[in-house]
Amino acid sequence: MKFTRRRRDPVEVNLTPLIDVVFLLLIFFMVSTTFETRQALELTLPESTAGVDLEVSPVTLTVTAQGGYRLGEREFDADELGEALSTEAEQARLHGLVIEADARAVHADVVRALDQAGGLGIRQVRIATRETQATSTQAETP
Repeated sequence: MKFTRRRRDPVEVNLTPLIDVVFLLLIFFMVSTTFETRQALELTLPESTAGVDLEVSPVTLTVTAQGGYRLGEREFDADELGEALSTEAEQARLHGLVIEADARAVHADVVRALDQAGGLGIRQVRIATRETQATSTQAETP
């Protein structure tokens, strides 16, 4: 006896819902992810035990304890900082800027100098330090 077989439709896997779910997950993670744009600035404290001498003579900006600035032989205040630094900006972009801040200088004065340098496109900024003096302390015995 010969039975007639029913014709079966070929099995298909519809990938459209799977692709929709993947795209929805992708959009969800893209929207929910926070991108932090932190810019790290490595600072060296005024005293350092591992200092390296510079080979090229960069532009040096000095921040005094009283809040004044000195660039080369010229002294000026915070209002004239941008104008004075812009005259040396090209040289500082090539060889870098060294900020010599007095240890008693106010943090805001140093940040103002860093901000002006960043605004002028000076990306290679160093903080000058001095070598730590090794002092030997001996306990006195009576």
